[in-house]
Amino acid sequence: MTAFVLVAGAWHGPWAWDRVTPFLHDAGARTLTPALGEGDVGLHDHAGEVVAALDGIDDDVVLVGHSYAGLVVREAADRRPDRVRHLVLVDGWAGADGTSLYDLAPAPFVQALRDRTSGGRIGVPPPAALGIDDPDDAAWLAGRMRPQPARAFEEPTRLTGAVDQIPGTAILCRPSVYPFEQCAKAIGYRTVQIDGPHDVMLTAPDALARLILQAGA
Repeated sequence: MTAFVLVAGAWHGPWAWDRVTPFLHDAGARTLTPALGEGDVGLHDHAGEVVAALDGIDDDVVLVGHSYAGLVVREAADRRPDRVRHLVLVDGWAGADGTSLYDLAPAPFVQALRDRTSGGRIGVPPPAALGIDDPDDAAWLAGRMRPQPARAFEEPTRLTGAVDQIPGTAILCRPSVYPFEQCAKAIGYRTVQIDGPHDVMLTAPDALARLILQAGA
């Protein structure tokens, strides 16, 4: 059996995948949605939490990261390349060794995040900034998001190169808002498109699940 390890991005938690996992289960897949720490932690701590999840799985693993978690899952896979069969990024940030999210993101976006930072935390963005306009979905999302540790965006990823031997697929939301396609092409990932906003797991969970399953097939 294949285990799909789904890692949510900044401000989100395992709940972000609640609408996707039933479709994966219907296809006979096992899922695991590890939580990332919210305290005084950074990218390397988050990668370590994913590594701990990988170490508890005996099945084949397809490791999926959304947005910021693209960096997290690639660093985790680099530490455990023998445990991961395929990597999937969903509108995911990704780069070479020594690259932080702030290195990859456009300058205006970085400045906006720095303006939202206080006490080592980046404040929660409005749901509309993630493409969620439906009032019910926006309320659902706003009630669950939590501030993001700023250090996670500042720390440069640590990669040995082992992760680059693992096949990868980048699922790109369209219309595109941020340079996720450039990130994917720079690391040599196959790209596929999905219609929907950045938080596409809320708006098109069935379509996203199909693409994740196809990527891991």
